Amino acid sequence: MSDTTLTSAGTNAPDSRRDIGFAVGIVLILAVLFLPIPTFLIDVGLAMSIALSVLILMVALWIQKPLDFSSFPTILLIATMLRLSLNIATTRVILANGHEGLNAAGYVINGFSQFVMSGDFAIGLIVFAILVTVNFLVITKGATRIAEVGARFTLDAIPGKQMAIDADLSAGLINDKEAQRRRSELEEESSFFGAMDGASKFVRGDAIAGLIITAVNVLGGMVIGVTRYSMSPGDAADVFTKLSVGDGLVSQIPALIVSLAAGLLVSKGGTRGSTDKAVLGQLGGYPRALYVAAILMAIFALMPGLPLVPFALLAGLMGFTGYAIPKRLAAKKKEEDEQKALEDARTKQESRESVKESLKTSEIELCLGKQISSQLLANHGELARRVGKMRRKFAEQYGFVVPDVRVTDSLTLDPKSYQIKIHGTIVAQQQLKVGELLVMPASDANLPVPAEETREPAFGMPAFWVPLAYRDELKRDGLEPADNNTVILTHLSEVIRNNLPQLLSYKDMRNLFDRLDPEYRKLLDDICPAHTSYSGLQAVLKLLLSERVSIRNLHLILEAIAEIVPHVRRSEQVAEHVRMRIAQQICGDLSQGGPLNVLRLGNRWDLAFHNALKRDAKGDVIEFDIEPQLVEEFGNQMSEAVRKHLKGGRNFAIVATPDARPYVRMIVERMFPTLPVLSHLEIARGVDVASLGSVS
Repeated sequence: MSDTTLTSAGTNAPDSRRDIGFAVGIVLILAVLFLPIPTFLIDVGLAMSIALSVLILMVALWIQKPLDFSSFPTILLIATMLRLSLNIATTRVILANGHEGLNAAGYVINGFSQFVMSGDFAIGLIVFAILVTVNFLVITKGATRIAEVGARFTLDAIPGKQMAIDADLSAGLINDKEAQRRRSELEEESSFFGAMDGASKFVRGDAIAGLIITAVNVLGGMVIGVTRYSMSPGDAADVFTKLSVGDGLVSQIPALIVSLAAGLLVSKGGTRGSTDKAVLGQLGGYPRALYVAAILMAIFALMPGLPLVPFALLAGLMGFTGYAIPKRLAAKKKEEDEQKALEDARTKQESRESVKESLKTSEIELCLGKQISSQLLANHGELARRVGKMRRKFAEQYGFVVPDVRVTDSLTLDPKSYQIKIHGTIVAQQQLKVGELLVMPASDANLPVPAEETREPAFGMPAFWVPLAYRDELKRDGLEPADNNTVILTHLSEVIRNNLPQLLSYKDMRNLFDRLDPEYRKLLDDICPAHTSYSGLQAVLKLLLSERVSIRNLHLILEAIAEIVPHVRRSEQVAEHVRMRIAQQICGDLSQGGPLNVLRLGNRWDLAFHNALKRDAKGDVIEFDIEPQLVEEFGNQMSEAVRKHLKGGRNFAIVATPDARPYVRMIVERMFPTLPVLSHLEIARGVDVASLGSVS
């Protein structure tokens, strides 16, 4: 315990000594106001005043933002008090010892009187008056006004900034520590600009005090020199005017420097970076402006009566700067792009090697065996183009963008096989004949070339592998052979269609909603969360996509959901209502401009499904209870009827009663996943319906 105490005391000792030294310095400044000091110390004090002013100006030039120099008001007060105390000390010396000559008030004042005034007090008076005018009317007045407006705007903006910080904290964009830092910075900013509003009055008062002190020194010195030291009026006026004006210049030049620093500080505003970068970067950031200025300087240089050299030099300098800046900016941008590319590559490499990266799975992945991979990679550009075209087609057809397809190869996979994975799960795998063509002739056609019988991967239809050398002969016979690329992409396309619900993520759904018109976003706000959640909307869209119903008309779907969702909450019931509202779209997609071919359920099965539906007191279906042998018999009859019509090559749909439709679909999809099942209410008005018969 004692060791800790000793260490703490030892650590704080330098800070304590520094505090005491600072306090002693302030006391010495106050002592100068009352105690006479020798001229040597006056010279030291004046030199310190000039050095302190230059230091303040340099710091004001190089800070990144005004708040980095938050102690400026305090430093300004100390510098002002130092100058005023030195003014009083020099006044005392000038009035007491001025009759002894120009060195009576010290060498600094004499040096300024000789150097700036050139030994002529009239020149000194004029220069002094100009300095006071520039400091008082230009710099100080402008800095004061900027400080006043900055303080007012800063105080007015505090409530809005506090609310923004609270909103970011509530939204999780920042943590508690960051919110606390921002609030602290906001308090410091308001305090700083408020203090600068008052501190600017120090500079203004200092200029007035300097003017009064100089006038008092001149008049008082002349009176004292004539009455007390028997000096002639001319000698007294010459000596005391030179000393007084020299003293005024010594005090006004540091005051002008500090005023400039205050003006630079408050005028910096929201500009970040040091003053040289901010000013020169923005002035030199527009080469065309430099070219125009260079042309104007060149015109002035050629005009008679004006000097050629200065304007010509300026024209050349501006023209060269305007030419060099774009080159420098382009080189800098190229360097930044290269650095960013290196950082991105490094980040990707680190993430690839990270253990967390192995936890991520691709939404769609095509994994190729080595032989297939070698064949496809030889034409990788064509594969990427066709995949992109396939994704655009899906976006137009189903209303959302399916994820990117990641193509990989595997040494563990059979060299002639490929796998299609959805969310990391293998949903399809097939073996190809590398270098051969796949042909699907009509069932009663005989191939004129040697072939090996197989099944087409996407639809399971009978097909044949034919050597590549017979391509031209097959085309002459009216057959369209498919290469390996086409076979894989067709299979991939069909797999994606079968897994559309799994590929519509919550993020994709929110992106679709964000692209809606403002009126429909307002409708969406009325629905969620008052009647349902966004997850509930996603479930409805997934149910539609599971039966390959496009969601491209999302505004119509939202209108239908808004109609029904206040009354029912089950996603299945909402989806059935949506299907009825977009019946025109469903029928149009199935008929494709021709008649809608339908296969109806017979009366027996309509009655069987009707009796299997158990309802509650409100009439809503709560259970589907049908005997297993009826399900088996229905499946056999449905399979026989569907296969007979599939052989004809026509597209058609099964039609059932509205209440039974979901359960008919549940049975049919196990045998024919892509066969659509409609209800009577989903056949839109004006659609030409062609009946293919009934299942009975």
